Amino acid sequence: MTHITEIVNQVLPVLFLLLLGNWIRRREFLSASVIDGLRAMVVNLALPAVLFLSFVEIELKLAYLVLFALIFGLCIALYGLGVLLKRAFHIDHPYFPFLITGFEYGMLGISLFGSAYGLDQIGHIAVLALGHETFIWFVFLALLLMRRDGIQSPRKLVGQFFRSPVIVAILTGMTLNLLGAQASLSTLPVVGALTSTLELLGNLTIPIILIIVGYGIRFDREGAQEALVVVAIRLTLLIPLALALNALVIRRLLGLEWLFEAALFTLLILPPPFIVPLYMRQGLDDEQRYVNNVLMLHAVISIAIYAVYFALNAWR
Repeated sequence: MTHITEIVNQVLPVLFLLLLGNWIRRREFLSASVIDGLRAMVVNLALPAVLFLSFVEIELKLAYLVLFALIFGLCIALYGLGVLLKRAFHIDHPYFPFLITGFEYGMLGISLFGSAYGLDQIGHIAVLALGHETFIWFVFLALLLMRRDGIQSPRKLVGQFFRSPVIVAILTGMTLNLLGAQASLSTLPVVGALTSTLELLGNLTIPIILIIVGYGIRFDREGAQEALVVVAIRLTLLIPLALALNALVIRRLLGLEWLFEAALFTLLILPPPFIVPLYMRQGLDDEQRYVNNVLMLHAVISIAIYAVYFALNAWR
């Protein structure tokens, strides 16, 4: 009974924070503009703080290059699959391929994995997400902007990549890690204080993200069936793939610890990136509704699946 209680006590806070966010919206306790401000704070400050500290402290291995290539290649393949499915089944949604690839790592993956296994273990999913973030900023965003505005300059895309606070945090953390500066960060004057500040800032990440996600959960019932098709395609493909990759690559080929298996499963069940609506062409109201339905429905189902996965694997 103690084991079951422990699982319930780790899963329910996620649900409670999501419900709190939804309650805040329905009661108009906070306005949408305030939530947008909180989202900007998470993306530009709290999340980079968590990722910086994770990459400073994690032990870097050559095996991680395999994970980088694996996730990057998978994202490319999923986009190609989306294009093929759209043509084969004459799907009348121009943004359908963008909903088949990519994962909402920042706004959901971090909070789910961190709430289950602790923020000190975020490095496991962060390593996996490095290939994903490279895909998002170099390929996914470029394709989104091409659909919206036409061909974009490669120089602008590179600039956006290196201006992203998440990417800057990851690269800075990795650089300091490779230089062996981990111990100095907590002992040097002022630098130690800055590190402690980042730790405090990072502690805000999980609760604020979950409240923001809960705030945004709402459905258009008329479009639920279409949205469910996308969710079914992704999860029918990605859940078995995650289990197979865990057994064949993470465990057998690379011999990595089991938390990487949990990280890979977490990443692959996540909904498509929440940035899709932000970079869509204006005036496509029906398509915007369709995309939002997919994102929200997928988020809810992903959380439910993750709760089951965690309960089944909490003994490890």
